[in-house]
Amino acid sequence: MPRPMMEATVDTRYLSAGANRYAAAADWDHDGLIAFGADDNACFWSLAETRGIQTILSGHTAHVRAVKFLPGFPGEKVTYLVTGGDDQSLRIWALDAEAATASCVQTLQEHTAPINCIATLKDQPTGDVKRRIFVSGAADATVKVWSLDTTGHVALVQSIRTSTKYLPLALALSPLDGDGNALIMAVAGTTSVVHIFTAAGEGSASGPEFTLQATLSGHENWIRSLDFVREKPDQLGSDLLLASASQDKYIRLWRVHQGTALSALSAAGVNMAADAMTPGNKIHKLSAGGKKYCVMFEALLLGHEDWIYSARWSRAADGRLQLLSASADNSLSIWESDEESGIWITAARLGEVSREKGATTATGSIGGFWMGLWSPDGTTVITLGRTGSWRRWDYDVIEDQWKQNFAVSGHTRAVTGISWSRDGVFLLSTSSDQTTRLHAEWAPANGSARTWHEMSRPQIHGYDLNCIDSLGPSSFVSGADEKLMRVFTEPKAVARMLNHLTGATTSTDPATAAEETRLATLPDAANMPVLGLSNKAIDVIDDDADLSSLPGQPAHPGDYHNVARDALDPASMVRRSALDIDYPPFEESLSRHTLWPEAEKLYGHGYEISCLAASSSGGLVASACRASSLNHAVIRLFETRGWTELRPPLAVHTLTVTRLRFGGADDQFLLSVGRDRQWAVFERDGKKEGAGYKLLQANPKGHSRMILDASWAPEAAEGVSVFATAGRDKQVKIWVRRAAHREGKAEFVLAQTLEQEHPVTALDFLPVPTTDGRLLLAVGTEAGRLVVLGLSIDGGEVTIAAAISVKPELWLPKAVLQLAWRPLRDNDVQEGRGRELAVAGEDGSLRIYSFSV
Repeated sequence: MPRPMMEATVDTRYLSAGANRYAAAADWDHDGLIAFGADDNACFWSLAETRGIQTILSGHTAHVRAVKFLPGFPGEKVTYLVTGGDDQSLRIWALDAEAATASCVQTLQEHTAPINCIATLKDQPTGDVKRRIFVSGAADATVKVWSLDTTGHVALVQSIRTSTKYLPLALALSPLDGDGNALIMAVAGTTSVVHIFTAAGEGSASGPEFTLQATLSGHENWIRSLDFVREKPDQLGSDLLLASASQDKYIRLWRVHQGTALSALSAAGVNMAADAMTPGNKIHKLSAGGKKYCVMFEALLLGHEDWIYSARWSRAADGRLQLLSASADNSLSIWESDEESGIWITAARLGEVSREKGATTATGSIGGFWMGLWSPDGTTVITLGRTGSWRRWDYDVIEDQWKQNFAVSGHTRAVTGISWSRDGVFLLSTSSDQTTRLHAEWAPANGSARTWHEMSRPQIHGYDLNCIDSLGPSSFVSGADEKLMRVFTEPKAVARMLNHLTGATTSTDPATAAEETRLATLPDAANMPVLGLSNKAIDVIDDDADLSSLPGQPAHPGDYHNVARDALDPASMVRRSALDIDYPPFEESLSRHTLWPEAEKLYGHGYEISCLAASSSGGLVASACRASSLNHAVIRLFETRGWTELRPPLAVHTLTVTRLRFGGADDQFLLSVGRDRQWAVFERDGKKEGAGYKLLQANPKGHSRMILDASWAPEAAEGVSVFATAGRDKQVKIWVRRAAHREGKAEFVLAQTLEQEHPVTALDFLPVPTTDGRLLLAVGTEAGRLVVLGLSIDGGEVTIAAAISVKPELWLPKAVLQLAWRPLRDNDVQEGRGRELAVAGEDGSLRIYSFSV
């Protein structure tokens, strides 16, 4: 029987995902749209809007390594995006900006290994364009040339196998002349040379045929990036410049000139008699389209201290050529040619400053830049670091300097746990990327629309994080693979920043005095010892403080052997003005200045923590660990006043407990489900807070396969308790407590079974019934599907009243790992807000969807 559909609008409120760390995994379109790979997805981000990621496209089945925009055809409004990944496939996406739609028009499976790089023609020839040419390089040691026609169909034109069996990591493609009669392609990768291919513009009927013309030597390590630019675009027959960036820490520039070797040397300003025979000026001859060309070494750019991952050209407003390089030495460099001498110099250097060079990755060091991108107008640059988050700088013409601005961030691995703060102001998330992140709505002072951003990174850990729950308005507990749980409290600097940016309190708010009293009890900030995992509470320092005089620093240079093990890293000290800001914090502040101090550790488990839950009052924490026997599959309870364990632990499961949930009036019940296919309900043993629990009822055959999640429904009626369980058997089961004849005790019985198409991995009930008394149950599956069911309860009988269909474009490409409805706040009804659902995905994405029922 088909389910009745509930009328509802589902909108995207927030999308967060960390970018894949590959030098070719992002591109910036001429219309201002940025596309980047994030796990199996392609994400779109526009700087014109402050909300960050706008859309996520799913289709690949493995990491996306290469992303490139391909211009549409004259007169059409469609732009194409080409993506390649570890699934050995190329996907062609058609993007219609006016209709705000994106669809995959073709999937190409010609490669037999992960695709590393894609190149398209920057300068498209004018006139009647019948096809677009692009090339792809993969770990199968091949470069393939493709042709896209006006119907959106892509055909393979040529497959080039690298003669020396190296793997292509970088590609560049450009017209050799202004009329497009000849093309040039540069290929490089796991070798120290650049291979130059040329082809006639039209070539065969299907497209150009490239032939190897020259091999450019000079680098001493793998080459990571290639990029062409025309030196003087307004001059007919102008030379091409090729930039090659290598792991040998150098960038080499090469000049491609139409004509003889003598004319090439003259164009480069080289004295023929003195320099023609030196190895650096070796001339390589090319031919294409019936014309002669030559390539020669132009310049060597020195300055980076580590591998260089990308080098990209741009042209300033006054016509000056600029080259942006991104390096593992945590810096971006902008290179320009000096007008008088012609020498290439560093015009600007962005990234970490010298005083922060001592920072380690444990204390938030970005671990190098993986790519750098120019905006179409050359006034903004962005770069990607180790944390998967973007950094952004905008050029200020008046002050003649680059200024940092906020960008987008996100988890780089599966989001394993989420938890709303008790008042619903912010959302906490944990991930296998070993970080805990805090997300909240920014309320700009100018009154513009509220948008979601990452506001704090409370925990940067050395183990994969598995679960999290809020303990109150300013604390949380998290569990990781290290077999213990850690409790964190909010520092004063972060609390003040959140209050200011979210508009939680204002100077005229009556609650401000109470909030100030609460803040007075909190530590100033937090820091992480160089060799530790425990965040320590610290005092903020004045902006002009001398770091060398701080505790834990050596009294004299060279006395580092006298410094204690828990010495603080001066690179991550928190200055007083660091979080006194009117905008979401930059990546540098997130990773260094927004840590939360650790308040307590909770021990007792013998293996990795699998799940935990905090009572609604925050007085109790229940936890479990991965287990294969009854001895380790116990549930441990900790009271939070003295942080002591309540003994004995609760023993009923025989395998790993996958979910714990407190429920009922005043946390009367504790529900547990596990891989042993059973669920158990424990009841509070006594009425006082801090009392333990005892087994009320267990069902050894709750599901036919392992149970993965469970959720308590809000109290629908006096004396009626309901919970739902979800399992790998593709079923959601609703259990209701009814009066039984046996010994006059009430027990939970199966009231409804809801069949799904895929194994169900996540559940969550809306914390309050709807206005018509229905219960809303959000369901997430292993295939990434989402559905919200409306349940009616009458006399203990459960019926499916309606269902909300979530559009396929909002589904996840991988499993939904956890769901959490946002607690209803006082002003939600006044502002007409929908019910907001947070979705944690195995694909590393964190999403918030709004349901207007």
